[in-house]
Amino acid sequence: MTTVIVKTRAERYNLEASGVWIGSDLLVYVWGGEAPHIGAVAMATPRPSLADASVTSSTASVFTYVGHKEDALAKEIAERLSAALRTKVVATAGIHWDGLDQEAIQQVEANGKELLELLLAELGN
Repeated sequence: MTTVIVKTRAERYNLEASGVWIGSDLLVYVWGGEAPHIGAVAMATPRPSLADASVTSSTASVFTYVGHKEDALAKEIAERLSAALRTKVVATAGIHWDGLDQEAIQQVEANGKELLELLLAELGN
C-alpha cells in the first residue's frame, strides 16, 4: 500500500490528511485541531458527467455524526479525488477547535481547500 501525508502551512488552523491506496481504491482521512476524530465519512465513485458524458464526475454518499460539521469537507474531498483519479474514494474528516469565530471558520475552510489541492497534487502523479 502506498501512503501520502499532506499538511497545510497556514498561520493558524492547519489541517492534515493521509491517503492510502488499498488496491485500486483510495482511503483518505483528514484531521486537525484540538480534538481530531471522525465526524463524517463520504464514499464517492466515478461516473460520466450528467452534463457531458466525456467528462468524469463522481457521486458521493455522506454519513455524519450528530452535531458534526465535517460533511461538506469529506464530500468535496471524496468527489474531487474520485473524479480526478477515476477510482472509488472513502474520505473521513474530523476537526475541532473550541469557540471559532466567523473569520476562523473561513480560515479552516480555506485550509480545507488547500489540503484538497495538496492531495490532488500528491495522488495525481
